[in-house]
Amino acid sequence: MSDDNASIKMVETENKGRALVSCRPLRAGEIVLKDSPILLYSAVPHGGAAVANYCSNCFRTILPHSQTTVSCPNCTSASLFCTPECQSIALSTSHTPFVCQALTRLHAADSPLLHHHHDRHLQARFLVAAYNLATVSPSNFQTLLSLQGEPFVDDASIFLHSLISSVCPLSNLGQLGFSVELTAALLAKDKLNAFGLMEPFNQDKERSVRAYGIYPRASFFNHDCLPNACRFDYVDSVSDFSNTNIIVRVIHDLPAGREICLSYFPVNLKYSERQKRLKDDYGFKCDCDRCNVEANWSDNEEEGEEEMDGEDNVMDEDDDDDVGDDLETMDNNMAKENDDFPHAYFFLRYMCSRDNCGGTLAPLPPGDTRPSTIMECNVCGNLSKCEE
Repeated sequence: MSDDNASIKMVETENKGRALVSCRPLRAGEIVLKDSPILLYSAVPHGGAAVANYCSNCFRTILPHSQTTVSCPNCTSASLFCTPECQSIALSTSHTPFVCQALTRLHAADSPLLHHHHDRHLQARFLVAAYNLATVSPSNFQTLLSLQGEPFVDDASIFLHSLISSVCPLSNLGQLGFSVELTAALLAKDKLNAFGLMEPFNQDKERSVRAYGIYPRASFFNHDCLPNACRFDYVDSVSDFSNTNIIVRVIHDLPAGREICLSYFPVNLKYSERQKRLKDDYGFKCDCDRCNVEANWSDNEEEGEEEMDGEDNVMDEDDDDDVGDDLETMDNNMAKENDDFPHAYFFLRYMCSRDNCGGTLAPLPPGDTRPSTIMECNVCGNLSKCEE
């Protein structure tokens, strides 16, 4: 895989498997990927107050008293669309009669799913969307199956396979080689590759996921606890149907041949929290340079790192003597090796200082000759002047 502008390419690595690396030197803020989802499904709890607030196709917020809102004519699953155009697109792609029937049965009063945890509801929605994808776009279904994730048949996959068998028309599933092994394989792909489309930042409450999507090219970005790129989404900010796309920008200059990594969660989490998230959600232990350093820290030192992310964004010079010499070098040479990238520099320059945000800052895309001096937060969207 090589991106359209030949800025990145996929390679096979010895320890991480597939990875994305730069084909040429990249400038801070440069867009290296725009990716569209091959599959989207709602993350909103069924019956929750927010269900009717989003379009079931593009997942934009539906404003109160909107004159263009229409509902699905075929099902009772409370599916709304922001415009007749969105409805028309969905009825032939993501919200076919197959999906209508399945969702209606999943939410019926006698559904065996009703008393299960919300996570099981999400898995069931994903499977409905995935098996629908096999019908409306076999090529995208094969792309989904090609993504990383090893199947594991357990009690959850057996239950979900039985559930899908009972709510989906078997005539649609039989020709797909429908089996518990296929269901387990799909669940593994979802677990490792789904991206969350997030609610807009609200300083007074925890940010939640509006929808999950499978982005086939973006799924090849590996994780690093001090990433050199971050992703942006603009679900409610873009007026056309690219609003569910995700955009990945590098946060500082990179040389050709450098692996481009994202953080799979806010970078201000403590070492123990990061390791637990990665093990539980992705099945691996992180041994990035930051983790190798922090593995030997005491709890007090980890608390000190959290304080550094506060509104003052200050770190004492003697907090990490080993990186003092590297700090000045990084300030003059943003393409320096990641193993010399000091914690202090990253948190001071690339962490959003807004309360309860935890976002990562990346420069706006550079102009033809000069880099941008405006930094954008990928969580709250705040724009700030880059401090030289």
